[in-house]
Amino acid sequence: MRTRVARLTIRAALLAASLAASLAACARRPPMSPATTAVAPAAVCTFTNPLGEGADPWVVRENGQYYLVESRGREIWVHRSPSLTTLEQNGVRIWAAPDTGWNRSNVWAPELHHIGAHWYVYYAAGRAGPPYTSQRAGVLESVGDDPQGAYVDRGQLYTGDSIATRTGNRWAIDLTVQEIGGQLYAMWSGWARDTTSDKTPQALYAARMSGPTEIATNRVRITAPTASWERGPKLDLEEGPEFLTHAGRTFVVYSTRESWLPDYRLGMLTLRPGADPLDPGSYEKSAGPVFTRTAKTLGPGHASFTTSPDSTESWIVYHVKRSTKPGWERVIQAQRFTWNADGTPEFGKPVAAGERLARPAGECGMGSR
Repeated sequence: MRTRVARLTIRAALLAASLAASLAACARRPPMSPATTAVAPAAVCTFTNPLGEGADPWVVRENGQYYLVESRGREIWVHRSPSLTTLEQNGVRIWAAPDTGWNRSNVWAPELHHIGAHWYVYYAAGRAGPPYTSQRAGVLESVGDDPQGAYVDRGQLYTGDSIATRTGNRWAIDLTVQEIGGQLYAMWSGWARDTTSDKTPQALYAARMSGPTEIATNRVRITAPTASWERGPKLDLEEGPEFLTHAGRTFVVYSTRESWLPDYRLGMLTLRPGADPLDPGSYEKSAGPVFTRTAKTLGPGHASFTTSPDSTESWIVYHVKRSTKPGWERVIQAQRFTWNADGTPEFGKPVAAGERLARPAGECGMGSR
């Protein structure tokens, strides 16, 4: 028994001596320098903006794929990617402007919509320019159910004031469509009357549609750039309207101020639930811009909206100017946005180029940027 106690006493003494030596060594060791401090591995599931060059980005998600439609000169292309942050993949030219006719030049801002069993591309084009005084809205219809397949040109949409005679069609760009209460509506940016100058104020107009390729009513002016934050030093305009729906509510997010200047921005209309979409009194305009420039990110505008691959997050895709110099050199960006307690979208501030962001939920494992 004494022998066992003695052994335990000796072992305890040895452990105590060893611990004392270790503590003394630690006390003599210099602190780790910043260069040798252990660093956790960088997160790999991130991305940076911009996503690429371009303007007026329209993105739609369908069957696990993102489709980006864009104009290139006189052509319209549709890209397909499983990843929101690598949109410009697998591009297919679906249409080229004819050499003659109303839509032979200046193909702008195409949008891709899946309605029923077909896809529809709404776009603006004209006869010549600058000045861009002949722009009208047109529509393409897919032959089948493939957004990158063959399309038929269904011609010019009527955006004037005399649907009975189909005469007096008016200047129109950035046409979009939305089903509200079981009825399809179109909304676009237009002029009150055609002029010989493209330095003409632009307002937002809407009409009811009898189908994806047919306007059924005279246009109604929904809103005009009358608020102080919409009015620019060179031109008052509203353009690029896009419908955004959430939890039974409908919003129209649009671009305002001059598109070629750094103060281009987004405003918003809120449609009262159950109200007539063709009644201007049915909408409430935001008290100020809902998405505007920062010192590093200029002219954010012409947005579209989608969700993350797992459908849990809301994302805005938009373009920004590359410099303060007047012009239309732009790049495409994307970032997550949230929803306020009152059900309205909260877009925050446009992120700066190179800022590392978490990739959309469900996108990890698809590679990195």
